[in-house]
Amino acid sequence: MSFLYPYHGGDSLKVYVDLIIFLNFAIDFLLLLSVSIILKRNTKIYRIILGSITGSISIIFLFLSLNNLLLFMFKLFISILMLLVTFSFKNIKYFISNLLYLYLSSIVLGGGLYLLDIQVNYHNNGLLFINSNFHLNMMVLLFIGPLIVYSYIKSMKKMKSTYNNLYKVDLYLNNKIYKFNAFLDTGNRLYDPYKHRPIVIVCSNQIKVDYVNSILVPYKTASGNSVLKCVVVDKIVIDNHYEVSRVLVGVSNKSFDIEGVDMLLHSDLIGGIK
Repeated sequence: MSFLYPYHGGDSLKVYVDLIIFLNFAIDFLLLLSVSIILKRNTKIYRIILGSITGSISIIFLFLSLNNLLLFMFKLFISILMLLVTFSFKNIKYFISNLLYLYLSSIVLGGGLYLLDIQVNYHNNGLLFINSNFHLNMMVLLFIGPLIVYSYIKSMKKMKSTYNNLYKVDLYLNNKIYKFNAFLDTGNRLYDPYKHRPIVIVCSNQIKVDYVNSILVPYKTASGNSVLKCVVVDKIVIDNHYEVSRVLVGVSNKSFDIEGVDMLLHSDLIGGIK
């Protein structure tokens, strides 16, 4: 199904409405699916399909002559309607989160496809960029779209997993306060064998500990047995709220793989922090 749509004052453009509906359905489906996965909504697939159909059919009304404000309001209304059909309404916080991540996903997907099209459609001659009059086929974009969404979902889940376990820690030792960016490491289950105190680990370049005032704690690694130099601290305060006094601090000569982190908290502290 197609019709002529006027543009540039007198010329006309042939528009295939059925293709537009299909493309918008596919894109809306990807966006709603990404929101469901990122926010762990566990939405039934048929509801995502219904929400996508709602968005794709309503796109026909965008061919009406509307000013910029009305067009923006109409697009916002479509987005809200799609979310209500797909996820329903539970509370305002739930709805705002859905709306926010829908637009974030739209920006990532739309920006990624636009950037890809620009890279293919333009070539440079020195400082000049010239239009080659070649555009990516829509079916190719539909194939690449899921890859962009998949990469976005994967990076978002990794970011949430990492940043949800990041904390600011103040360490009190010998009337001094040391500040750390800490990561709550569920794999850190080290206890000292003497009083069964949990051990948090810091990088050796962040704090100086001599062997005279330290406690040597044996532990096992993948390469064999080793000894960790630890010190008893006055206390640590996590995020200016949660205080722990019964704890040892172990000093590691190796840096941590997590960017910006210089302390690994003990897994036993999870309950107190959360």
